[in-house]
Amino acid sequence: MTTQVEAALRGPEAFNLARNALAEMESAGVWPTPLNFELWIHYLGDPEGPLGREMTRLLGAADSFTEGTAEMLAAEYLPRGRLSEEIRDAGAVLNRELSSVSAALAKARQSQADYGETLTEASASIEAAGDPADLKRLVTGLTDATTRVQRENRTLETRLETSTKEVARLREHLEQVRRDAMTDALTNLGNRKSFDEALLAACVESDKTKKPFTLAVLDIDHFKRFNDTWGHQTGDQVLRYVASVIGRVSKAPRIAARYGGEEFAVICPGESAATVETALNAIREEIGSRALRRRSTNDELGAVTISAGLATRHPGESGSSLLDRADEALYASKRSGRNQVTNAERLEKAA
Repeated sequence: MTTQVEAALRGPEAFNLARNALAEMESAGVWPTPLNFELWIHYLGDPEGPLGREMTRLLGAADSFTEGTAEMLAAEYLPRGRLSEEIRDAGAVLNRELSSVSAALAKARQSQADYGETLTEASASIEAAGDPADLKRLVTGLTDATTRVQRENRTLETRLETSTKEVARLREHLEQVRRDAMTDALTNLGNRKSFDEALLAACVESDKTKKPFTLAVLDIDHFKRFNDTWGHQTGDQVLRYVASVIGRVSKAPRIAARYGGEEFAVICPGESAATVETALNAIREEIGSRALRRRSTNDELGAVTISAGLATRHPGESGSSLLDRADEALYASKRSGRNQVTNAERLEKAA
C-alpha cells in the first residue's frame, strides 16, 4: 500500500474515499467484492500510481471489468503481489546456502579422509621406534580418538544430509510458489509481470546473439458486447477457451501471456514475421471455427473471433517500442474489420 493511500485511510477522508469507491464501482457496473473494493480504494487513493494508471487505461478502453481482470491486477499491483518478489529473493538465498552446505560437507569428508591417512602413517612410524608397549598404547589411544571423531562426523554428515534434503524440498516449494506468482489464475498463461520480464529477457538475449525475435499481440473482438450480453462468468469461460488455443500453439520456446483484460501476447524467439503470422492465422481460424455454448445453460453463444498484430524487433529496439509497434498493427486489424492478422512491417512500408 502506498504511503498516500495509507494516509488517506487513516485520516478524516477515509469514509469519503470508501463511499467514492462504491459509487465508482456502481457506475462502472462492477460488483463490490472485497477484491474489487481494495482495487478501487488504491485506484482512487493514488490515481497516478502504477495501479491507478493501469485501471484508468482499462476503464477508458470501455472493456468489461471481470473477476479475471481483478485477479490479474491484484497479482501485479497489490501488496500481496509484492510478496512473491520477497519469496523469489528468499529462494535465491536458499540456493546459495544449499551450495555452501554441499561444499562444506564435501570439504569435511575430504579432511576426515586425510586425517585417517595421517594417523595410519604415524602409527607405522611410531611402531618402528621406542618402547613397543608404550607406543602401542599411544597408537591405541589415537585410534580410539579417531574412531570417535569418525563416529561424530558420520552423525554430523547424516544431519547435514537431512538438512540438505529439507532445504532442497523447500527450494522446490519456493520455485512452485514463484511459478504460481507468475501465472494468470484465470487462463493459466503467464501474467503481465511474467510477460514484462520475458520481454526484457528476450531483448537482452537478442542483443547478445544478434538474432531478432517477433512479438505478437492478440485481442478478442467485441468482448465487451459479449460480456454485456452473456455476463462476466461466461466471458471468463471465453477467455479460458481462447487462452487454451493460444497456449497450445505457443509451446516453448514461444512464451504466451495474458497481457490485459482480453489481450494476449506471444513472444517468439528467433522466429521470422512470416512464421509467426502463419501461427497467428492458425490460432485465429481455430478460435473462429467453433460455435461456443454457455456451460451453465448450454445456450449457443455463436463464434468468437480475434484480431492480432505482430512486429519483429529491430536491432537495439526497446521492449516498449516493440510492443507499441505490435499494438499499432493490432489496431490496424481492428480498423480493417477485425478477425485478421496485421504485420507491422507492412504498415511501416505503406506509410
